[in-house]
Amino acid sequence: MHLSARTQYALRALTELAAAPPGPVPAERIATVQGIPRKFLDNILLQLRRAGLIRSQRGPEGGYWLARPADEITLAEVILLIEGRHEHGDYPGVAQPLAELWTALREHEERLLTEITFAQIVTSRATP
Repeated sequence: MHLSARTQYALRALTELAAAPPGPVPAERIATVQGIPRKFLDNILLQLRRAGLIRSQRGPEGGYWLARPADEITLAEVILLIEGRHEHGDYPGVAQPLAELWTALREHEERLLTEITFAQIVTSRATP
């Protein structure tokens, strides 16, 4: 599975929010800690907010936080939001089994990623 830089940054930003104490987290903090270019992060946060995954508050005490508990947001949800669904096209003739293989692989990836939440990611960081 290939994930774009945008998707990887979105996953890192959400993980940072999932690990943060309650309350708004400034975008600048997310950008600095995760090494994400600020302008790029701002666009990603806007997309995540529009999708209802995060909320925001403006002002000196402002920032971002998860719109739902971290154990209700899956990796699959974020990856599908950012990447969309990829189709592999037609494979004619003897190559037809390749199309079936790619479909099965994608379905397996989606099942696995649907089972992993941001709460699990944050929790696994704390255990050696």
